[in-house]
Amino acid sequence: MKENQSSKTEKELREDEALVEKLEGQRILTEGTWQYWMIAIIAFAWSAFQIYVVLVPVNSVFVRAFHLAFALALAFTMYPMFRTPKTMTTIPWWNFIIGPAAVISILYVVYAYDDLNARSGAWEPIDVFMGVVGIFLLLKAARRSLGMALPVIAVVFLLYDYLGPYMPDLIAHKGASLNKIIGQMYLTTEGIFGVPLGVSASYVFLFVLFGALLERAGAGKYFIDLAYALLGKYDGGPAKASVAASGMMGIISGSSIANTVTTGTFTIPLMKRLGFPGHKAAAVEVASSTNGQLMPPIMGAAAFIIAEFLGLAYTDVIMAAAIPAFVSYFALFYIVHLEAKKLGIKGEDPSKLQRAFDVFKTGIHFIIPIFFLMYTLIILRQSPQMAAFNAIMFMMIIMVIQKPVLAFMEKRALTSEVWLSGFTDIGNGMINGAKNMVPIAVATGVAGIVVGSVTLTGIGLILSEVIEEISGGYIIAVLFFTAIVSLVLGMGLPTTANYIVMAALTAPVIMDLSFSLGYVIPAIAAHLFVFYFGILADDTPPVGMAAYAAAGIAKSDPIKTGIQGFAYDIRTAILPFAFFFNNKLLLIAGVDAADPNDQSKWIWITNPGEIGLIFFTAVAGMFAFSSATQSWFLTKTSGIERLLLLAVVPFMLVPNIMAEKIGLGSEYIAYVVGFAIYFAVYFLQKNKIKT
Repeated sequence: MKENQSSKTEKELREDEALVEKLEGQRILTEGTWQYWMIAIIAFAWSAFQIYVVLVPVNSVFVRAFHLAFALALAFTMYPMFRTPKTMTTIPWWNFIIGPAAVISILYVVYAYDDLNARSGAWEPIDVFMGVVGIFLLLKAARRSLGMALPVIAVVFLLYDYLGPYMPDLIAHKGASLNKIIGQMYLTTEGIFGVPLGVSASYVFLFVLFGALLERAGAGKYFIDLAYALLGKYDGGPAKASVAASGMMGIISGSSIANTVTTGTFTIPLMKRLGFPGHKAAAVEVASSTNGQLMPPIMGAAAFIIAEFLGLAYTDVIMAAAIPAFVSYFALFYIVHLEAKKLGIKGEDPSKLQRAFDVFKTGIHFIIPIFFLMYTLIILRQSPQMAAFNAIMFMMIIMVIQKPVLAFMEKRALTSEVWLSGFTDIGNGMINGAKNMVPIAVATGVAGIVVGSVTLTGIGLILSEVIEEISGGYIIAVLFFTAIVSLVLGMGLPTTANYIVMAALTAPVIMDLSFSLGYVIPAIAAHLFVFYFGILADDTPPVGMAAYAAAGIAKSDPIKTGIQGFAYDIRTAILPFAFFFNNKLLLIAGVDAADPNDQSKWIWITNPGEIGLIFFTAVAGMFAFSSATQSWFLTKTSGIERLLLLAVVPFMLVPNIMAEKIGLGSEYIAYVVGFAIYFAVYFLQKNKIKT
């Protein structure tokens, strides 16, 4: 196969990168200008620094401070204060004052580290001043790179910290002085420099860099080509290829928008050409790309933060998240299949498709590093940081040799350009990885303010009382209220920041209230619950950014696209409720009733047969739910058939609850009842088709 069939040209890569930059509100600077090279050098230096601190032990506070300083330097140069034609193509002079000021304010904690430790709590005016400047400029950077939502939430919490005594009695507290607030948020590791930023600096950056290197090497195009070769001939083939390609990209990508653009520029036009309406083609890509963030091992960069918050091994987090993620993707495949059947859309002419094995062979070197990463994480149980570092080194070696090897096999001249192209790709990948990290690093820094406020004021206990009062003591109401809050917050927050905020505020509330109401669940069930609804916000109108990105490619209405995407994703919304009540979906068979947070006493399911049964029945339940919501099974469903299909869902997803509530005596009997109803609908539909 020719090279341009297995990897994108430099021009195509730059076009994709420029589209992502435009959709994320970044400046589009002319290549070759000094401003363009300045950003590239800062970004490359950031990636080099993150690789360096893996090899050379450095004080964790210093690592976090430099990590955030690099992010702020890029945020003030990459993102404009106001989006005008001039500021979108050049960097105004004032940014060269604001940017360095932000960097200095953050690195002050490094410069004065020993003195700050010596006077812990007795802060001097210069400490407080630098803290005020640092927090203010961090919020400004967040406003530029993330929008207004997260900075506004952080400001509300800061005001709440200070004005506690003046709040209504239900949420009042004794308040905190300016010195105490700045100390908490800026001069300790309880706020900005806390766990979220620490995880971003130590783990997340390396995985995002690995994904950027893979994409730059040509893996994105390879995944699309492979998915299309495998699935293109089936009904709705391009849509199914979109789901598969986005799932594979989700393994290495931490961004819904980047995922949408990378695969959508290819799959959306194909879907439209074969008969999908524009908004439905875009919605399929949106649902696929947002669900990509559910996929281990990165999970939208949140897997590491979940592990750190809960004190879990990272491998335990991805094990628990695996079945819901794959069940969700199988169900999305099925929804696409149903849409194709409803619209009468056939697959591509097989004669126009490449042989799947031929495509597979051209990019097997992209798959090897991913399997190597998974092997070192799960089998060798290396730390995520070391596993990602080794995978990056492996990927860099592949990038250096892939084009010379291909040229040798095709008997082309091994010119200096061929030999150096791999090093150029590594440099561009390192630059792109750092650019992709800016919103994540800034978000984790600002989200640390929320986490610090929760610790400072004890608002978690107050919120628990408020939610308990609103819910009337019903666990479903508690979960529903939490889901709505996560969706609303997620409309303006990136996935990582949304998870951090909700993990600090509502995940503990879910744990406390569920325990008081007699539901003993592992802590990870509550954390994954809020994580799932935060992801769903990426295609929830009116703000869902992934929907806007896909609609731009499809030339469709973004609101209509978002509504359709959310309709496709509604099946994902029932999964968190399912694994809350049925922890076996998380591969956890039981917890200690006296202390459900004690992970050492969790009983993990390891029997392959039982794992297979849980997965198979969950897929059946989600298929039934998808048929009910899409009003199609073998043919169009009647009202009674939809009700019967909905009745299948609880027997498959929460068989423990059904066995208990209707006295079946066993989860296995619940499965049998569910399948009996499912087959009854199947035969009803078969008879309908015959007549």
